[in-house]
Amino acid sequence: MAIGAFVEGAPAGGGEGYSGRVTPFVVLSCVVAASGGILFGYDLGISGGVTSMDSFRKRFFPEVYRQSQKQDTKVSHYCEFNSELLTVFTSSLYIAGLIATLFAASITRRYGRRVSMLIGGTVFIAGSVFGGAAVNVPMLILNRILLGIGLGFTNQSIPLYLSEMAPPRYRGAINNGFELCISLGILFANILNYFVIKITAGWGWRISLSMAALPAAFLTIGAIFLPETPSFIIQRDGDTDKAMILLQKLRGTTSVQKELDDLVSASNLSRTTRYPFRNIFMRKYRPQLVIALLIPFFNQVTGINVMNFYAPVMFRTLGLKEQASLLFSVVTRLCATFANIIAMMVVDRFGRRKLFLVGGVQMILSQFTVGAILAAKFKDYEDMDNEYAYLVLITMCVFVAGFAWSWGPLTFLVPAEVCPLEIRSAGQSIVVAVVFLMAFVIGQTFLEVLCSIKSATFFVFGGWICLMTLFVYLFLPETKKLPMEQMEQIWRRHWFWKKIVGEEVEKKEAESGKTALPGL
Repeated sequence: MAIGAFVEGAPAGGGEGYSGRVTPFVVLSCVVAASGGILFGYDLGISGGVTSMDSFRKRFFPEVYRQSQKQDTKVSHYCEFNSELLTVFTSSLYIAGLIATLFAASITRRYGRRVSMLIGGTVFIAGSVFGGAAVNVPMLILNRILLGIGLGFTNQSIPLYLSEMAPPRYRGAINNGFELCISLGILFANILNYFVIKITAGWGWRISLSMAALPAAFLTIGAIFLPETPSFIIQRDGDTDKAMILLQKLRGTTSVQKELDDLVSASNLSRTTRYPFRNIFMRKYRPQLVIALLIPFFNQVTGINVMNFYAPVMFRTLGLKEQASLLFSVVTRLCATFANIIAMMVVDRFGRRKLFLVGGVQMILSQFTVGAILAAKFKDYEDMDNEYAYLVLITMCVFVAGFAWSWGPLTFLVPAEVCPLEIRSAGQSIVVAVVFLMAFVIGQTFLEVLCSIKSATFFVFGGWICLMTLFVYLFLPETKKLPMEQMEQIWRRHWFWKKIVGEEVEKKEAESGKTALPGL
């Protein structure tokens, strides 16, 4: 049963006693903030594109270049791009992001979401300069490290900002704007790679790496003018008058007292929490901790980052030429972007669970199909027939579409929804840290695994998707339309989590004198 169904008499705002609508002010604020997703997406798209360019590999990774040019006929197609140095270039960003997001948590909590966006955008611009000017591998690695630090801050703060600014009824759609911007960033990168590859002088990769500064500059400048969230304003200095004025402007109504009261109550509890990273391990936060750990972990073991930063390399492996492989990457990303838009339209209507489950089944079938095609038709030393290469492309389009309307946007939305204010920043840092950690592991190991077990790689991904779809079905309650300040209700009514946190919630409600919402 959907959560919204047991919030009786909920008005258009989506929460009990809440009112308001989506105003131009909240849309503009969230568009500027969500544009930070373009940074993450652009990097994912660019890294795979430039590593598939002959001129880039010839300059920085000559051994990989020789293997891909069939100068070593003893190298299997599955192993052409297997290089430790190449994977270090790709995945060094994620270790930097992992470390940075842990520092970002305290900065976001203490100084606000805007400050973290500003820091992230500024460092990302610096990294773009080193990438465009690179003359050796150490400069490339420094470029990746700086980009990772920037992303560690932006990916930690932006989903929090969007969730706290959005009206509860439309929180899913607005938060999904972050994933849409990630998809657009990948699309822009793929299109740019497709055109710069035509530069015969061989320096097109410099344009690709340096253009990352443009979306970073837009976010950095825009963040200067963004308002802070009402939650942080109350948490920082208890200025309820300022928070009420901002809420009225965001919701387009003067009737915001109920939402303000809930924010004040959450802020009062948050002030008593001095060590959110320590507190999130307490028993009463066990569901939030599990969600913050497993949702991003499962997100990465779908194999999506293989598509994001190795898609052009994979299409080259299938025997496609340099330009055709980049064009195929553009096609798959167009499918993902279209699916992101669909997700924004339906996530608050159908809920999170349905999208998770439908997308999971879609990805399972896709990964098993790709694995079967490669096992049957792709040999170690022969190029794949064009018709089967096109079939792989179509199947991968189905896969990325399934991810783009389910696990893609919901990975950042659901953990931000379920974590109460006192641990929200810590919870989001855990999400981003797990994403970066798993992206690093997959980035470091995928080419080696592909070389070792070949087509079975995709069956492994399919097996993981089966497991995570089962996890959602059994352990993830619906969260649509329920205000984040009332989210604790879902755990006490869930068949499994109520055994763990039920007593804690009942004790808290008894102390505060609240009346629980009707049960499921």
